[in-house]
Order: sequence, then C-alpha cells, then structure tokens
Amino acid sequence: MSGVIAMERVLLAAAVALTAVTGTVGPSVHVPSPSPRTTSPTRQTATPTPTATARPVGPGCASIKQSLPGIADKGLGTALAQIPELSMLSQAVKTADLQKKLNSARHLTFFAPNDQAFQAIPAKTRDKLMANKPGLTKVLSYHAVQGRMTPAELKSATLKTLQGGELTVKGSPGTLTVNDAKVVCGNVQTRNATIYIIDKVLMPH
Repeated sequence: MSGVIAMERVLLAAAVALTAVTGTVGPSVHVPSPSPRTTSPTRQTATPTPTATARPVGPGCASIKQSLPGIADKGLGTALAQIPELSMLSQAVKTADLQKKLNSARHLTFFAPNDQAFQAIPAKTRDKLMANKPGLTKVLSYHAVQGRMTPAELKSATLKTLQGGELTVKGSPGTLTVNDAKVVCGNVQTRNATIYIIDKVLMPH
C-alpha cells in the first residue's frame, strides 16, 4: 500500500512539474514555433542621372576625353580644375572664390570658356577683369544656368542665367552656338552639372 502511495506522489510531482513548463497537465504537444520572417534585402533603385547614358558631343571632345572619367563624380568647381583646356577658367573661378559654391550647387548647366577664349581677350582687359572680383563673379555667373540641359533641349532655347541675363542657344546637338560662341564640346557630365565648353567668354549686357 505504501508503495502505491509513493508511486502516486511521484506521478503527482511529475504532473506539477509538467504543468509549470507547459501550462497543461497531460501529454505535451509539440507546436512548431513560427519560422523567422524572411525579408529580402531592400533594393535601392538608383535615380537615373545624365552621367549614366550621356555622351559628350562636339568637334573638340577628342582633346578632353582623357579627363572625362575622372570628373564624373566631382563637383563642378573641382571638375573644371581637372580639365587642362579650362585652366584659365578654373583660375578665374578660384579668384572669384566660387569653387565651393559650384561644388555644392545642384543641377547646373555651365558654359565653360576654354583657354583660347580667355587668351582672345586683350591682356590688359583680362587682367583688369581678373582683378575685379565683383565683376568677375558677374561674368562667371552669366555662364551658369539652373537645370541640367541636354543637347536636344538646347537646339533652340533662351535661357536665364544665374547672373540674371539671358543666353540664346541654337543649332543641332553637335553644332550648338551660345550667343556668338561655338560649343567645342558639350554634354560633359560632372556630379552636379552638365558642362558645355565654348570658344568665347560671354559678357553680360
């Protein structure tokens, strides 16, 4: 009899222990735990930029093609300094203290006079311009337009510049003119701007 009582006590103790673990008395039932939620990596769709498909156009592009791979991810002010044919323009930008502003600006079209364009200005006039920071800033701002323009968009356009004046652009993508300047090489892409290299310095009226 005592053996039966002892066995009942053992079974009761086992039932209490099982209740503490599963919350029920009786055979345990295996309930599969929910499988961890599988989340696929978020795919970030890059916003298309002109640099993805744009190609420079114009008769003078061959001379600067070596510089192009190195400027696609640079700000405009830095990019100008890395194109040898724009060394005088780059110096003018630095003299006017505009390099940081051009680097931080968003979505510009910039008509960039090459070295021949600056050399065509009489030396005394050029030196006077370079020494006049407000005047130089005004001239350089006349070469900048808000928004990145493609050659097709420039075939016949009147553009308002950051200086406040207007530029008249016309011609086919490979033979564009800006006022009375010819585009030597256009549709050159930087991180924040599209450059059109021109053969004259444009003077605001």
